[in-house]
Amino acid sequence: MEVSIKKKKEVDLTNGNLFKKIIIVALPLMFSGILQLLYNAADLIVCGTFGTDHAVGAISATNSLINLIVQLFLGFSVGANVLMARTYGAKDREKCSRVAHSSIVLSLIVGVVIGALGCIFSRFFLELMDTPDEVIDLSHTYLFIYFLGLPFSMLYNFGASLLRAVGDTKRPFYFLAFAGLINVLLNLFLVIVCGLDVAGVAIGTVASQFVSSILVLICLLKTSGYCKIEIKRLKLHKVEVKEIIMIGLPAGLEGVIFSLSNVIIQSSVNSLGTAVMDGNGASGSLEGFIFTCMNSIAQTNIAFVSANFGAKKIENIKKSVIYSSILIVITSFIVGTIMFIFGKPLLSLYINGEAEHIEYAIEQGFSKLSLFCFVYFLCGLMNCFAASLRGMGSNLLPTIITLIGACGIRVFWVFIIFPLDTFHSLRGLAISYPVSWLITLIVLIICYFIKRRSVFNKINNEINFEILG
Repeated sequence: MEVSIKKKKEVDLTNGNLFKKIIIVALPLMFSGILQLLYNAADLIVCGTFGTDHAVGAISATNSLINLIVQLFLGFSVGANVLMARTYGAKDREKCSRVAHSSIVLSLIVGVVIGALGCIFSRFFLELMDTPDEVIDLSHTYLFIYFLGLPFSMLYNFGASLLRAVGDTKRPFYFLAFAGLINVLLNLFLVIVCGLDVAGVAIGTVASQFVSSILVLICLLKTSGYCKIEIKRLKLHKVEVKEIIMIGLPAGLEGVIFSLSNVIIQSSVNSLGTAVMDGNGASGSLEGFIFTCMNSIAQTNIAFVSANFGAKKIENIKKSVIYSSILIVITSFIVGTIMFIFGKPLLSLYINGEAEHIEYAIEQGFSKLSLFCFVYFLCGLMNCFAASLRGMGSNLLPTIITLIGACGIRVFWVFIIFPLDTFHSLRGLAISYPVSWLITLIVLIICYFIKRRSVFNKINNEINFEILG
């Protein structure tokens, strides 16, 4: 019975047709991301349609700050994912158990600490970002409530990362779908019926995070696979926690610096006025669909590379990177084309206010969206090759490269290029993204081939030593 359950829920990441399996694993993860974005879009649309003026801008002004604060510790969930996938590939059930139990305890500790800090300092950070007076009170309300629910968000992300590491991406998708439906229904009730505006959207978000976290925890308690959790065994295992942190901390720092650069960019957007903020917030929501589709493939790639690294199957590592890169380019083109064709009508769903304000906000949003539609594959490939390096055990290198390449270029752009008249606009600011993606991607590809040769030589030497032994 255990074997049949395992075969049904978990996917063997080291044998069989890898191209087909990457698609099988990536699609539920992609749908999860799209679904989450749809629910987030619903938040903005409900506020834009039924809320007060600038409600969309108020929520969008919090995104970069939320990412800045939580990305460091979400990096630990990447560490849990990589370590679990690597251990799963080696078929070490006992170590998988220690990784799973340590991850759940770590998620709760992180969620409580960061949630408390976020509640205390959220308004201070909004003031540092020069958030306009018209929206700062609404933004603070949203942030405060959001951080109250952060422990639930962390628990879901860590739990889902464990399931995805063994190829089980379907159940996290189902949990997210159910929780998201609750989110939308609560948004409509709290905003339209109760008139809670931004606060209602925040409460709906926290409620949905609570539901998804409980569902993923129940799943881990009931599964018979490698991720099984037992309440009495929940504790931090020193070796596994250290490994999770060693893998996840660089990824988290990378996310923090990325978010910091985005905070700086958001501050520049804020300086352009509320109409540009609304357009940027709406555009960012739509851009998220392109990014999420590609990033789902990159995240799938890290699980396959990690598992085959653990199983010492070097040819499968090559295939995973090649197949994932092909799928990223195809996906980016398809989704980007859809966004380009329907961009303006979709942007109009997010924005309310005076007719002149709406028209200008849509124009600004589309100037950015149209730029990203056909170059976003560069971002996807950048994440894919960074993930491949992490999967092969190189934790710090991709972080250093992306910090210097992507983030450094954006900060340089904000302070040196953006003030110039030619680039002093939302589109001029947005150009910094594809420029940084391209430069960083080139360096990552070079490092990938160097690292791959080193890893393959090491694995071949180990295999030869075992044979001779």
